[in-house]
Amino acid sequence: MMRLVFMGTPDFAATILEDLSQQHEVVAVYTRPDAVRGRGKQLAASPVKAMAERLGLPVRTPKTLRDEAEQQALAALEPEVICVAAYGAILPKAVLDIPRFGCLNVHASLLPRWRGAAPVERAILAGDIETGVCVMRMEEGLDTGAYCVCRTARIDTKSASKLTDELANLGSHALLTALVLVQGGAADWTDQDEAKVTYASKVGKGELFLAPSDTVIEAVRKAQASSTAHPARAVVAGRAVTVTELGIPVGTAVELTEGMVSGTVRFAGKRLFLGLRDGVVEVVSLKPDGKQSMDGRSFAAGVQGIKGGSVIWEAAHE
Repeated sequence: MMRLVFMGTPDFAATILEDLSQQHEVVAVYTRPDAVRGRGKQLAASPVKAMAERLGLPVRTPKTLRDEAEQQALAALEPEVICVAAYGAILPKAVLDIPRFGCLNVHASLLPRWRGAAPVERAILAGDIETGVCVMRMEEGLDTGAYCVCRTARIDTKSASKLTDELANLGSHALLTALVLVQGGAADWTDQDEAKVTYASKVGKGELFLAPSDTVIEAVRKAQASSTAHPARAVVAGRAVTVTELGIPVGTAVELTEGMVSGTVRFAGKRLFLGLRDGVVEVVSLKPDGKQSMDGRSFAAGVQGIKGGSVIWEAAHE
């Protein structure tokens, strides 16, 4: 068992904290201050804060770790190691130097690919076959440190949410393994290959909104990468919706979509289709504003004129 401090913010990190607390002494949890999260307008605690409170762990929410008083308070905890997972703030050198076993970061990518803020979404949008997690030794650069344990996961058609959950579980097990290795002096550190670096920049506001000018592949990947924070929005038959899953028509569905062009909507064979720049996609599931998630057939049942082909769709107006 090691004496440690945990730093993290989203659900991904909360999962790791819960597992970590069962095998190690977590003397404090650091997370980002309460903030407006998702589409609500009320301040809300981070998932990590909620988890820490449920586990009875002390929580600290400093705005920055560059403050000398904050650094002294952290040092006074005497952690052997600091474990970090999607914390959302830079750790200055003064903090990195506090624990004798250093600071370990659970990063949701196969480093050096997708360093940065949005590795899961960027892997999906790029069409990567697989992704994973790496436990990295932190240094002053952005996700530049050597790693000692990695785990891989196939992306397939998994949504960003489902993939993130899978990576959180893999990351938890990887971190527990890394702590054993680090404490025993048996960790084998691998330096990152700078020639293979890619950066996962934050997903911009509206970046995942769907548009008739998208290609089929772009639209499918946007829906797959969609989340509450960054939804794949569109206006279908005058109704604002979040599209949660799109499919590419195959077999008999191809015949049902013959003649469709960009911006058109068709309901045929009890299936809902949208025309794009270079083809057609099927709406597998979506969530109209103010309603529950539903399949394409259920949505089409409430749209007048959709069978007559007079319905269009367009980019979201937000």
